[in-house]
Amino acid sequence: MKFDRNFYLNDTFEVAIGLLGATLHTNIDGELASGKIVELEIYLGKVDKASHAYGGKRTTRNKVMYHMGGIGYIYLIYGLHSLFNVVTGMDNDAHAILIRALEPVSGIEIMEKRRNSNDFLNLTSGPGKLCSALKITRDQNGVGLTGNTIWIEPPKEKIPDNKIIKAKRIGIDYAEEYKNKLWRFYIKDNPHVSKKITPSR
Repeated sequence: MKFDRNFYLNDTFEVAIGLLGATLHTNIDGELASGKIVELEIYLGKVDKASHAYGGKRTTRNKVMYHMGGIGYIYLIYGLHSLFNVVTGMDNDAHAILIRALEPVSGIEIMEKRRNSNDFLNLTSGPGKLCSALKITRDQNGVGLTGNTIWIEPPKEKIPDNKIIKAKRIGIDYAEEYKNKLWRFYIKDNPHVSKKITPSR
């Protein structure tokens, strides 16, 4: 069972919590692969100085963010790596959730071939890695997440609150006070998370 469109229209933080432990599926070039979402980051539209839509900015790259939730926003960084985001909310909200890491579930041999790696823990432990493993590219930018190309299935059990770590987002030092928002969520002790909080001594 896939999440329906209405799920993605809810409050972005609620959607983010609901996505933890859910399974992201792709069917690309007739090859099926999937992974459990174990880490993500929230980018909160026009108010968030780390968001592509900060201040209401509209570009060819970010226009998909302004659509109604339930579609994928996919962009390139460094001209090389695709990053997959889930658009949430209503038209013109421009909220998005970056999927940062997965725990591989199915199609693992396909993912290993695409990544040219059999390092299981490293296969999808970052936003660029998971897109490479699942063959998500700009070709799917704007894809509906209730179709048969990219979709997400709810977790069998909700992740307990005490198993969800909230941390600062990664790589946004330019975002002034917004760099300190605890808008990165990940599943505690999951070995596929891209970067864990270092405990203080």
